[in-house]
This record gives sequence, C-alpha cells and structure tokens, in this order.
Amino acid sequence: MTYKTKGVCCREINVDVQDGIIKEIKFSNGCDGNLKGIAELAKGRTPEEIIPLIGGIQCGSRGTSCPDQLALALGSYK
Repeated sequence: MTYKTKGVCCREINVDVQDGIIKEIKFSNGCDGNLKGIAELAKGRTPEEIIPLIGGIQCGSRGTSCPDQLALALGSYK
C-alpha cells in the first residue's frame, strides 16, 4: 500500500503488511537515517503494536511527523 503523507518532508510511505505483520516500510524523502531506523524497529510487529507508540508524535510546529504519518498509514490497514 502507498500512503500519501501530509505536512511532512516525506512525500509517501510504502507499507507491506502480510498476515497482520509489518514486513517492510519505505519512506520517500525525509530524514533518511531516522526513517530507516523507524522502519527497522517496526518490522516484525503488528500495526496495533506500533500505532500507539508513534501516533501523535510532533515534528516542530507541523502538527504531525513522519512517525505520526506512518501511524496513520498503518491505521488504514484495520
């Protein structure tokens, strides 16, 4: 699934969830090292585990962040 982000440097997030488990996450643009780290930490977990951990995180005064946008993307799998 491809999720188009809003309000962050990353323009889209590609998420692969199979049998309820996050298999892969790829961010387009954004802070490369940080986003690769977030993706690796989320792999092997369920969206339900990750969403409460990263949902609502803010980046400055943007009102959202790349992790928050990932939580929204994962929420669309429900």
